[in-house]
Amino acid sequence: MAQIGIAHLVNRPLAEMSSGEAKRTLIARALVHEPQTLLFDEPGNALDIAGQVELRDTMRELARAGLGILLVTHHVSEIIPEIERVVLLQAGRILADGAKEKVLTDERLSNLFGVSVRLFQEDGYFYLHA
Repeated sequence: MAQIGIAHLVNRPLAEMSSGEAKRTLIARALVHEPQTLLFDEPGNALDIAGQVELRDTMRELARAGLGILLVTHHVSEIIPEIERVVLLQAGRILADGAKEKVLTDERLSNLFGVSVRLFQEDGYFYLHA
């Protein structure tokens, strides 16, 4: 818990934690097993903006420490800069697979989501505007 900055929560029941605290506690619990990779499935759901930032910071720290990060998301803003490869899935099929800078394009994402979008990049993060 100290590794991800939540040692102060050690005696607090999970049911009494905020969504962000609970997610980080679950990450700490998974780290006890010394995994090589962690799977994050829609990790930002139910988090306020501060919680989303904290979660992304935690994922970045883990990636920098050498832990593999497998992220499943509909939100390109959750893709941390340390993630290099992106796979776009549509109806259970691979639409695109490769380096994130090549895979994440206006055209591909518009096709994927079925709505015209523009992709922006800032400080290593990607953002969409419909």
